[in-house]
Amino acid sequence: MSVDDLVARLDLETKVRLLSGSGVWTTQPVDEIGLRAMTLSDGPIGVRGGTDSELDPAATLPSSSALAASWDEDLLHRLGALLAGEAVRKGVDVVLGPTINLHRSPLGGRHFECFSEDPLLSGRLAAAYVRGVQENGVGACPKHYVANDAETDRMTVDNRVDERTLRELYLAPFEAVVADAEPWMVMAAYNGVNGAPMTENDLLAEPLKGEWGFSGAVVSDWGALYSGEPAARAALDLAMPGPDAQWGSSLVDAVKAGRVPEAAIDAKVRRMLLLATRVGALGGGGKTVPGRIEDASAPAREAAVAGTVLLRNDGVLPLRAEELRRVAVLGPGARDARALGGGSATVPLPYLITPVAGLTAALAGRAEVVSAVGAGLSALLRPARADELTGPVHLRWLDADGCTVAEQEAGTAILVRMAAVIPAGAVAVQLRTRFTPDEGGHWRLGATGFGECALFVDGVRVAAGEQHQTTVDIGEIFQRGPQHAATVPLRAGHGVDVRIDYRWADDAPLFRAGLVVGLPLGPADEELARAVDLARSSDVAVIVVGTSEDVESEGFDRTSLALPGRQDELVRAVAAVNPRTVVVVNAGAPVELPWRDDVAAVLVSWFGGMEFGAALADVLLGDAEPGGRLPTTWPAALADAPVTGTAPTGGRLEYTEGVHIGHRAYLRAGTEPAYWFGHGLGYTTWEWCSIDAQGRSAVVRLRNTGDRPGKQVVQVYAARPDSAIDRPARWLAGFAVVTAAPGETVDVPVEISARTLRHWTDDGWAVEPGPLDLLTGPSAGDVRALVTVEITSEGVPA
Repeated sequence: MSVDDLVARLDLETKVRLLSGSGVWTTQPVDEIGLRAMTLSDGPIGVRGGTDSELDPAATLPSSSALAASWDEDLLHRLGALLAGEAVRKGVDVVLGPTINLHRSPLGGRHFECFSEDPLLSGRLAAAYVRGVQENGVGACPKHYVANDAETDRMTVDNRVDERTLRELYLAPFEAVVADAEPWMVMAAYNGVNGAPMTENDLLAEPLKGEWGFSGAVVSDWGALYSGEPAARAALDLAMPGPDAQWGSSLVDAVKAGRVPEAAIDAKVRRMLLLATRVGALGGGGKTVPGRIEDASAPAREAAVAGTVLLRNDGVLPLRAEELRRVAVLGPGARDARALGGGSATVPLPYLITPVAGLTAALAGRAEVVSAVGAGLSALLRPARADELTGPVHLRWLDADGCTVAEQEAGTAILVRMAAVIPAGAVAVQLRTRFTPDEGGHWRLGATGFGECALFVDGVRVAAGEQHQTTVDIGEIFQRGPQHAATVPLRAGHGVDVRIDYRWADDAPLFRAGLVVGLPLGPADEELARAVDLARSSDVAVIVVGTSEDVESEGFDRTSLALPGRQDELVRAVAAVNPRTVVVVNAGAPVELPWRDDVAAVLVSWFGGMEFGAALADVLLGDAEPGGRLPTTWPAALADAPVTGTAPTGGRLEYTEGVHIGHRAYLRAGTEPAYWFGHGLGYTTWEWCSIDAQGRSAVVRLRNTGDRPGKQVVQVYAARPDSAIDRPARWLAGFAVVTAAPGETVDVPVEISARTLRHWTDDGWAVEPGPLDLLTGPSAGDVRALVTVEITSEGVPA
């Protein structure tokens, strides 16, 4: 039976019911036509599952900024397939990812979840990711359409963007993924654009569903349906979560009164039924086999290596293991590394290989690995890692009389729950587990969560507190929630029983609560001195610096690019006593590196996923080459960044810079960043021999002039020096990944994207005929070869 026939069988009330969820993560079923509920789940670097819970750990890839640093479409395609397997394992029909908003300002709080500052790079990687997911019977949902490029006031801000800028920058990656991968769903953002919230915005119809021919369903971001009838008249198809009162009986009444055309409702239902057909929720359908976390370990490690960017190297890397006797692994990320960013991109980690653990395993029997924090990252405690929980995590849900209403086993000791999925009748939860530290000392153990918390260690109450929110703010819930802690002396390898009693506010729509811990630390000056002493007596010092959850996460924008705490002081002090100092940056987006020229090497490992430490050891010891190139320009200092505004004025955020963001903005201003878009070193050297044009392709000749195999990202930029149009000085027009053996010369064909040669006018797309420069080099700011071609107004060679 066709979709149209099925729509004709449904009454108005049923059709309207299909347009909002049946819960937090599920759609509505209709038994009479064989439609089951579909499950949607947060991604994009893991699959949390169909509940807001920690019950089932998820294979965790590096952050999206790390994946983009690989510039590798084949890798993204394979990772998409991996996530599809995870989705099948967890009963998920649609993965909510990838996130393809652009890095407009380095202060954007969610940039770790987005690919890059460039529309071509973001669009091509997104298309590869989506194809990998959907070829295996699971839907993908690129997000957040459109211009959700900052977090400040994101649910009320009206982003003012001129039509050309929208088309050439912010819509461009969505256009590419629709044209090249046909995603089955797209998510409408919280923010408004040019006067209307995205869930009510004409941009959903044109260009998305009209000009581009998007055939999938448009879903709201969770809670982004602000006004029912305008959204119903617009091209939004599904309101989440649900059931949504605005799309219930009131929408039925609006249709009957003629304020909303029933044809608009039917169009939305057809898209929902098409989605159900595609994922096998209507009449069945084949999916890939379920994934296994252990099968994801090698790809996660490969991805972390491929995205690691070597910014600077004086020759110290790769380290020669046979020459090492003692390695100092220092800094706040040495033992407490961040694997992933915060907010909706969070998934429950099955494990985390820290830098200390990774290097210790890699150097076992060859060199001693010693460690010290040196400088604290944040006053906040962090969630206990899976490897520190040596007993099951048991949850007992209690009613108002303290009686048990449900019991569960969990995978982690941090609970994230929407009110809708809390066991019926429960008003509190008791969490029990066993915490076993890997080093002795005075640890800080705490309970976190808005509401009432109490922490018991070996049966003794050691901390308690109560704090409630005045307004619901996801940033506070996930990263700035209260912590009630005590200092507890612990012995390495000896566990303690931990119990947390937690009661949430009656009106809380969601909560985050559980066990948080902090390494044993002495006074700050003593910690710094200890790290310096270890560095002085070691063959090499590896310092892992980065950002904390309270400065880089969903829900708020950053206010500074400086590393928090005394991390800069730590780097300088260690570099002063050990010339073989390697700094590893464990952050999801740019940070200031004021000491970058004073250390032997700088690596950006981003948020490295569950295999972070193992991948880092591979790179440091030369078992693998750092394969990454920057997907976003790194400012030398925030004051030098051309575009920084993320906070609206009077409810509006004006994109006054137009098409000039990232490297385009630096080139226009004639200023130098710390590191250009596209920059990254490997463990070999390269000569750019030439660039030639062949039709719509450029052919770049490269030679590996080093003594080991290497990877290069061949970037081709376009420029129109004498253009009559306000253009960037140059912009990315194509790229390709290549490997070559020592001494090998390779000719690399790079397709020049026709979309990048267009510009938007009042009459639509146009191509300016005349001379076009094609330039190539190792970054946007380093040109090694150039060829000039003539193009016609159709964008083809003259």
